Amino acid sequence: MNDFGAVLVVGAGTMGAGIAEVAAKAGASVTLADIRKDQLISATAAIERSLGKAVDKGKISQEDASAALGRVDFRTEADGTEKDLIIEAVSENMGLKKDLFQRLGSEAPEAVLASNTSSLSITELAASAMNPRRVIGLHFFNPPPIMPLIEIVRAEQTAPEVIQRAESWAVSLGKSPIIVRDMPGFATSRLGVALGLEAIRMLETAVADVAAIDRAMELGYRHPMGPLKLTDLVGLDVRLAIADHLTREIGPQFAPPPLLRQLVRAGKLGKKTGEGFYIWTTEGPIPSRR
Repeated sequence: MNDFGAVLVVGAGTMGAGIAEVAAKAGASVTLADIRKDQLISATAAIERSLGKAVDKGKISQEDASAALGRVDFRTEADGTEKDLIIEAVSENMGLKKDLFQRLGSEAPEAVLASNTSSLSITELAASAMNPRRVIGLHFFNPPPIMPLIEIVRAEQTAPEVIQRAESWAVSLGKSPIIVRDMPGFATSRLGVALGLEAIRMLETAVADVAAIDRAMELGYRHPMGPLKLTDLVGLDVRLAIADHLTREIGPQFAPPPLLRQLVRAGKLGKKTGEGFYIWTTEGPIPSRR
């Protein structure tokens, strides 16, 4: 039985907004919190667009879409009181995440505390919480309303019943969960980052251009999206942070290519800034000439 009826999502970026939408469509009462009012405005528009597309494609009725949007409460303050599940989807900053878990865990001592981190240690996060046994990783994929996978990450402290509740909830969302140990990069980030970094190295050494590298994986391996376009969607800064983290934790095979660091320093972070390995226009992405 799904008992996560009241959900707090902290961080109204692309992932936070998507997670809030998914939970609301499943019937939960959702609070989406972010200290930035402009981010909340953007998140509201993003959820409305996503629900609208789902209606146009016949995946949801207009009535259900309106009801889902009505179940999302947009707030500038994160309050964990009377929440069953709290999911943080803030930036990949361990200190920030620990502070959130310390505060929200004390406000909601019975709630499950979940992180959407794609690489940071859930065990370390759990150690900062009032009740470490209630801490778990719930790694959604971009965009959350469409991608079927949820990676459930088990910390050293996580109670078995919390894993069971999380798995049941993921299924109730219409997702396909996998359960992994808390190891650097988990399963998906470790494999995905390795592919993305190698694609950037190939671009650096002129093996092929952006479009060719992506088409190779889309057509040759049936990937729905090439690794360079995916990096643009994830955010080059996010991918760089994960690569640096995995380099420290695992080894030099995850060392970021100089081109990735150069683009991040130039502020070319992918779709969110309008340019990365692609130039993102209103008519669609155009491969950058490199």
